Amino acid sequence: MKSATFLVVGAGDRGRKYSVYAETFPEKMKIVGVAEPIDFYRNQMQETYSIPVDNIFCDWKAAAAKPKMADAVIISTQDNMHTEPALAFAKLGYHILLEKPMAPTEAECREIVKTAKENEVMFSVCHVLRYTSYTQKLKQLLVDGAIGEIISMQHLEPVGYWHQAHSFVRGNWRNQTESTFMLLAKSCHDLDWISYIMGVKCRSVSSFGSLRHFRADQKPDGASDRCMSCPEAVENNCPYSAKRLYFKYLDMGYTGWPLHVLTENPNKENLTKALEEGPYGRCVYACDNDVVDHQVVAMEFEGEKTATFTMTAFTDLTDRRTRIFGTRGELSGDGKTIEVFDFLTNKKTKYDTTLKSNVMQGHGGGDFGIMDNFVSAILEKNPDKIITGSDETLESHLMVFASERARLNRTVEDIIS
Repeated sequence: MKSATFLVVGAGDRGRKYSVYAETFPEKMKIVGVAEPIDFYRNQMQETYSIPVDNIFCDWKAAAAKPKMADAVIISTQDNMHTEPALAFAKLGYHILLEKPMAPTEAECREIVKTAKENEVMFSVCHVLRYTSYTQKLKQLLVDGAIGEIISMQHLEPVGYWHQAHSFVRGNWRNQTESTFMLLAKSCHDLDWISYIMGVKCRSVSSFGSLRHFRADQKPDGASDRCMSCPEAVENNCPYSAKRLYFKYLDMGYTGWPLHVLTENPNKENLTKALEEGPYGRCVYACDNDVVDHQVVAMEFEGEKTATFTMTAFTDLTDRRTRIFGTRGELSGDGKTIEVFDFLTNKKTKYDTTLKSNVMQGHGGGDFGIMDNFVSAILEKNPDKIITGSDETLESHLMVFASERARLNRTVEDIIS
């Protein structure tokens, strides 16, 4: 069987991580084209995958202007740049793996789904959390009745104080006009996961949250607008110091994410220059960020089931936490281990889903899972391999859009499919 061929549109962090599947399983997947505006990433892809010169492009429009060159396309451009390429490549007959979120507006999401269906292409959005061994084990336990009927759920996404500062205060997802709102950019993963685990449709939502801390009126007295020039006494007392955060990684000898976001070649000289001149060296109280730093969502599902979701920057945790309450027991999980308490026997049973493989461990193995399923779907011509298809993704995205309307308007919003 020939390998499935792929064009990669957007070869930044996510595009390159999904492409690693082709290095590990060349008999299943081959990268034959790349569209990427940044020379370093584009050249890196060309060298790694020996991509023909005719299939190397600086932007996706040039790639879309050529006859179809691959079975599928990975679209991993910035959040607000998903719609146009998704529509264009669907019309060209490419199967599509689209980075989350699907699109920044409800109307665009509906248009993408409609176009993918009209052109009969296989379509998947990178809600990688569904594909982890942890999620699949947890889902199977619930299906098998380990806690009886699900009545309610609590789910926490602890973004992490340093991650919030990096990505959502200083970074690419800090400002809604340049990206999108926080719940869609970061937590559409989680509302999608909740929808998948609950197993029934969400009927209505309410939500509260705000940008409470990372704003100008919280700036310490005497603080500079840049960490590198901040008075030592102030900088030493700031948990969000860019100088401390990024040089800590460099001192450890680590040059991957998040350092490679600041500079292509992380070393002391380049990192110093990036912090003195670039966006990641700004004081967290002197940025142009406007996305929330904490938010809660309350959801009502069919069958009188309920769920709550909390997203917060203010934690040292980065692993999600979940508790699910059923008629015959309670389940708790942290992304790796699952504990089930049985009301009848008063016994606890623990399950360890820690990865045993070193292949594509990102997102708890979800990066591998989604690529393996998507590539298999193409090779076997079996769309049932995809568990984050157009209908499932649209359903959970509608929950996200409704939740943000509820937050902004202080209302309860119904989910209208």
